[in-house]
Amino acid sequence: QVHLVESGGGLVQAGGSLRLSCAASGRTVSISDMGWVRQAPGKEREFVGSINWISVSTNSATSVKGRFTISRDNAKNTVYLQMNSLKPEDTAVYYCAAILRGGAEYAYWGQGTQVTVSS
Repeated sequence: QVHLVESGGGLVQAGGSLRLSCAASGRTVSISDMGWVRQAPGKEREFVGSINWISVSTNSATSVKGRFTISRDNAKNTVYLQMNSLKPEDTAVYYCAAILRGGAEYAYWGQGTQVTVSS
């Protein structure tokens, strides 16, 4: 079992910054990839970015490239999403999720953290 807890969300003005954290606990040695997914009210979930736990290679959605950066802290089993130049359309609940070794899709999800960007 892997337990994920997001934090760092809040209210920020357009152009501002926030850093989200996702702390993993439990069977963390089995994690192969961690990612961020967001969902705005009435909309489908949207992939934001991910980081491979072994290679540290990252992927980001086109909509956030150049503004968002994903990173990790192995010692803390934590992944971060640094969000800069925030836009109102970034407003959503942000979830972190994990893929375990042998898996191909996100199997574990956090509870989500709200990010609200005012215009």
